[in-house]
Amino acid sequence: MSRRSIAYSDSPLLTQRTPLWRSRFILAGLAVSFVGLIGRAVYVQVLNNDFILEQGDARMQRTVALEASRGRILDRNGLILATSVPAVGISVDGADPNHPDWRQVAKLLKRDEKQLRQFIAQRSKRTAMLARQVDEATGNKIKALKIPGLIVNREYMRSYPEGEAVAHVVGFTSVDNRGQEGVELAFQSQLAGQPGSRRVLKDRLGHIIEDVSDIVPPVNGRDIQLSIDSRIQFFAFDRIKAAVQKHNASHGSVVVLDATNGEVLAMANYPSFDPNDRRTMRGSVMRNTALTDAFEPGSTVKPLVVGLALEEKLVKPSTVFDTAPGYIRIGRAKISDSHVHGLLDVSQIIEKSSNVGTVKISDKLSAQSMWEMFSEVGIGQRPELAFPGVTRGALRPYQSWRPVEKATMSYGYGLSTSLMQLARAYTVFGTDGHMTKLSLIKGQGGVTGVPVFSAKTTEQLRHMLHMVTGDEGTAPRAQTLGYSVGGKTGTAHKLVDGKYANNKYRGFFVGLAPIESPRIVVAVMLDEPKSREYFGGLVAAPVFSETVQQTLRILGVKPDLSVQPNIQAKGVEESV
Repeated sequence: MSRRSIAYSDSPLLTQRTPLWRSRFILAGLAVSFVGLIGRAVYVQVLNNDFILEQGDARMQRTVALEASRGRILDRNGLILATSVPAVGISVDGADPNHPDWRQVAKLLKRDEKQLRQFIAQRSKRTAMLARQVDEATGNKIKALKIPGLIVNREYMRSYPEGEAVAHVVGFTSVDNRGQEGVELAFQSQLAGQPGSRRVLKDRLGHIIEDVSDIVPPVNGRDIQLSIDSRIQFFAFDRIKAAVQKHNASHGSVVVLDATNGEVLAMANYPSFDPNDRRTMRGSVMRNTALTDAFEPGSTVKPLVVGLALEEKLVKPSTVFDTAPGYIRIGRAKISDSHVHGLLDVSQIIEKSSNVGTVKISDKLSAQSMWEMFSEVGIGQRPELAFPGVTRGALRPYQSWRPVEKATMSYGYGLSTSLMQLARAYTVFGTDGHMTKLSLIKGQGGVTGVPVFSAKTTEQLRHMLHMVTGDEGTAPRAQTLGYSVGGKTGTAHKLVDGKYANNKYRGFFVGLAPIESPRIVVAVMLDEPKSREYFGGLVAAPVFSETVQQTLRILGVKPDLSVQPNIQAKGVEESV
């Protein structure tokens, strides 16, 4: 039978009429379904839409932080030492790691393309930071690629125009702009400010469509004006750098204080680092050794001991002591001078830096009075400076001093101090016997009220310190063209494995200028000079001389000498 012969219209099923109730039932079911769907939609989207809105917000809304601009660090004259410059942060949120433009991004960020794509793939389901503190020019090029899921946000990066010369003073910040060292860390709360925020709506590509709530504006950080003079700081850094390199020393430090109020005008160390380049930040070069390292100060404490004896009227500048035969025994210990001097008066004991003479003077003093004097000038006391890692040095209670320890402390062994503490101690010679309060902030220094020595004693001591820099003293190289100076040398053996090394030294010079009316105190230290010259009068005194001359000129102090000093070229030795 052929298909054409079949008459489908003759089928009895088609000729039967469908009951009316069945069609009505189907239509009613469909109507109820639509009503149910409409009711559900109204319930979900209108009456009980919290969940949907919450899920929508979670997928489309973001809180964007508005970073505050960190406060600037300025020198005493308003020169910028640290500032924040615009930069960008680059992040990804659901980005496709196979997008072809990641090759260009990797090139701009100087990163390996394969590693970059792997990083994006591993974090495809969450927001991840790709790069921080990218310069604006590079950030704009990356933003112009318009890669879906790539987000470019504005932020700030820290810039240090003066580089390594002020690195140990200003310190540096992390990539999150939090202080890590130096003033950046010490004044973090003032510099940081308060970040703001805004709630935004983003599309599926991560682009901001509109703000959905009020913007909370950021509060920028406060500027900090230091007492540092960048001109003096740069010159001091340059001189200590040259000295370290010349004498092949491990490191060196120099501190310049305003003798009248204790403000820190310069604090430089070498080796240093560039706070703009994190690749230079390594190990010990980041330590501000002028503040953090304690050492035995050697002969630099002798004027303090002599000052105490003068103050207690136990000696006069003209009192004579016999230092022959060039050594003295305290118990089984032998304390020696570098030369046999014979009869020396008190002034000459300082001029020649005689250990024997100083020990004989200290023998007239009580351990308690020496301890009290050392404490009053700040030895063993933490300086008031708001600075991370500041050492307090060491000064043991006088009740535990043995006779030999009391003797060695009179010429700087058995106690320890930082270079900053040593410089501060010398301010007593510039303020008629009063101590000064140290400050790194302009206008916050000052003279304390309790005198250590009388005006008469300090005048006598300044004369002795001036003799040290004369032709017959231990530091003729400290003489400065146009200005009178005074100070004290120091050369101390270093402790190695609990014993004093015969061939490792620290050389010091601490002094004031102009000597009759001191305006500045300068302290210099070279650690382990490996050249043939290692005495403080040879390695540290020249740095003092050059720094004093430049500093006083910058401060506008008129010269008080009309003739060029007669600096001797001969080698000078001192007792250690």
